[in-house]
Amino acid sequence: MTTLIPYVAGILCLLGAFFVLVAAIGLIRLDDLYMRMHAASKAGTVGVGGLFAALALYFGEADVAWRALAGFVFFLLTAPVSAHLLAKAAYTVGYKPCAQTKHDALSRRDSQEYTPT
Repeated sequence: MTTLIPYVAGILCLLGAFFVLVAAIGLIRLDDLYMRMHAASKAGTVGVGGLFAALALYFGEADVAWRALAGFVFFLLTAPVSAHLLAKAAYTVGYKPCAQTKHDALSRRDSQEYTPT
């Protein structure tokens, strides 16, 4: 069983690196800010989760596993929230979605004047 752990950790590491690569390609290839943030926050979070799981499994110590879990939970809570806040701020200052966007949920708010508090 212990001889299998490095291989499973390696597979998790490759899987995490694949998702991080997909996020990086999404940042380069996608059309507008909102699509790029979606790729970075979703695929990046899954990729980092795989890397943290590989780290915890490979070392096999409880303190390393707890730190990896804490790092993943922190990343899971902060990456989507920060992407949402950045997208909201970009939309507020006037950065409109590209033509491929099918539904703009914030467009009905355009008639309301935004006043920061």
